[in-house]
Amino acid sequence: MKPSNRRRMAFVLLFFKGMAMGAADLVPGVSGGTVAFITGIYERLLAAIAACTPGRLLAFMRGQVRESWLAIDGTFLLVLLAGIFTSIATLARVISYLLAEQSILIWSFFFGLILISIPLVARNIERWNSWVALLLVLGAGLAWLLGVSSPLQLQATPVVVFFGAALAICAMILPGVSGSFILLLLGLYASVLGAVRDFNISLLVVFLLGCVAGLLSFSRLINYLLLHARNVTLAFLTGLLIGSLGKVWPWKQTLSWRENSAGEQVPLLQSNIWPAEFARLTGEPAQWAAGLALMLAAVVLVYLLDYWGRHQGGEQAD
Repeated sequence: MKPSNRRRMAFVLLFFKGMAMGAADLVPGVSGGTVAFITGIYERLLAAIAACTPGRLLAFMRGQVRESWLAIDGTFLLVLLAGIFTSIATLARVISYLLAEQSILIWSFFFGLILISIPLVARNIERWNSWVALLLVLGAGLAWLLGVSSPLQLQATPVVVFFGAALAICAMILPGVSGSFILLLLGLYASVLGAVRDFNISLLVVFLLGCVAGLLSFSRLINYLLLHARNVTLAFLTGLLIGSLGKVWPWKQTLSWRENSAGEQVPLLQSNIWPAEFARLTGEPAQWAAGLALMLAAVVLVYLLDYWGRHQGGEQAD
C-alpha cells in the first residue's frame, strides 16, 4: 500500500475509533477512555491533550501555527474529535432507544467489551510485585464503590459545577469510569442536562471551564505517571476495568428510581442478579442466550481489532 493511501486509511480508522468513543460516552457507566485504551490510542490521546498548554495557545496566536499544531498532535485530535462528535450527533437517539428497549442486549455487548479489555491492558504490565497488586486491588475497589454509591444532592452553584465538571471529565478519560455517572453521583446530572435544555449560558460556561481545567491538569498527571510509573499506573487502570464490570452487568434489579430531565422515572440504584432470577422477579424474558452471544461477539471483535492493530504496527515498523 502506498504511504499516502496508508495515511488516509489511518485517518479513516482513527475517525471510527472516535465514533466508538462517542458511542461509549453516551452510555452511563461506560467510559470513552475504555475504548481509547482498547483501540490503542489512549497514551497518544493523553500526550496530545497534555501538550495543549496556554503557552502553545499563545504561540499559535503569535503565528507559530505549524509548530504549535505539530506539538499538540493537532491532526490526530481533530480527526478523533470529529469522530466523537459525529457519533454523539448521529447515534444519541439510537443508543437511547437501545438502552430503553433492549437494555440487556446493549449492556451484554459492553460487558464483553470491557471483559476482553482487561487482559489486553494487563499484558502491558512488564513486572508484577506487591505495589502493582495493591494498585490493581485499589482500582477495582474504587470502581466498584462508585458503582454502588448512593448519589449526593449538591446545590448547583458555580463553584460546585466547576469542580463537578473537572471531576467528571477526569473520570471520562479513565478506563472503566463514566463521567456522566460521576455527575449523577454528585447530584449534578439533572442540573447540567437542564442547562443544556434551557440554554443556560452562564452555567454552561462554568461547566465548560471546569471540563477544560480538569482535562488539561489530569491528562498531564496520567501521562506523567504512564511515563515514570508505568506498571503501577497500568495496574490501577486494569483494576478500574475489573471493578466496572459490576456496573455494566446486564441483569439488574432496580432498588430506587429518579426523575430524568424529561420528567420520566428511570433507575437510580440497582443490584446485580442472575438471568433466571431476573426472569422470576420481573416477569420479562432474560434473553440470556442473546446476551451471551453479544458478549462473545464483543470479545471476538476487540480481539480481532487488537490483532489487526498489532499486525499493522508490525508492517509499518518493517
